[in-house]
Amino acid sequence: MFVFKTVDSLQVHLARCRARGQRIGFVPTMGALHAGHLQLLDLSRQNNACTVCSIFVNPTQFNDAADLERYPRTPGRDLDLLEQTGVDVVFMPGVADVYPPGQQDELLPDFGSLDKVLEGEFRPGHFTGVAQVVKRLLDIVAPHQLIMGQKDYQQVAIIRHLIQQLGLPVELVMAPTVREEDGLAMSSRNVRLDPEMRQRAPVIYQTLRDFKEMLATFPPEAVEGFAMDQLSASGLRPEYFEIVDGDTLEPVTHPGSTARIVACTAVWAGDVRLIDNLIWKDDTLG
Repeated sequence: MFVFKTVDSLQVHLARCRARGQRIGFVPTMGALHAGHLQLLDLSRQNNACTVCSIFVNPTQFNDAADLERYPRTPGRDLDLLEQTGVDVVFMPGVADVYPPGQQDELLPDFGSLDKVLEGEFRPGHFTGVAQVVKRLLDIVAPHQLIMGQKDYQQVAIIRHLIQQLGLPVELVMAPTVREEDGLAMSSRNVRLDPEMRQRAPVIYQTLRDFKEMLATFPPEAVEGFAMDQLSASGLRPEYFEIVDGDTLEPVTHPGSTARIVACTAVWAGDVRLIDNLIWKDDTLG
């Protein structure tokens, strides 16, 4: 396993891989790795001769300085996991490597409402930072394939739009959410849950599953209300539970004529904010 901390050294190595005709897969992370990340890396290794994993806690996507400070950082453990997983290349840049001094901010495409709904409403500027860092990392790595997880569904939708609008030569693959045995979506933030909230948190996934069938009988607004009530009754503090079009992220008004429907939620478990989603319908498959 090769570990690089500068752009130049990484690019020299990847140029050799391309000269040998190797496909390059890329999984961007902010570290504090868990089984969900490892699944993304396994998927990359199945489809590419060289897999690159980046570890970079991106400051531009945090609208809360305290949240950035609290974000877990476990570089030694992460490197051990990556070596055991068989990752080919690890990229661990500093902020100055990703955002060189004097480099002007790149003009990003207009995301319409994609970055303003759901998470965008509660975390202003977050997705601008996400798009900024992913675009920069794609420029550095220039992979054939970019693998991202479904848990951050809105993030995947925004990066898909970025790739399409800029005509970037990379294939985006969304991997299913990896969950604990009790259904809680794996997240680097889970380690911050106290024992009581860790016991309550699985109700998030339970709620995502419980109300799917009700959409055939009740309007989306009513289903969302039932779900919010269930989350609140469990001792959690939901910020939103919304049933949206899987392509536009706009609220679903006519479920029968919407090809892809996704239920998305954000919930406070104590002082830890958790997000999750479930694809309720996808007529585009098969």
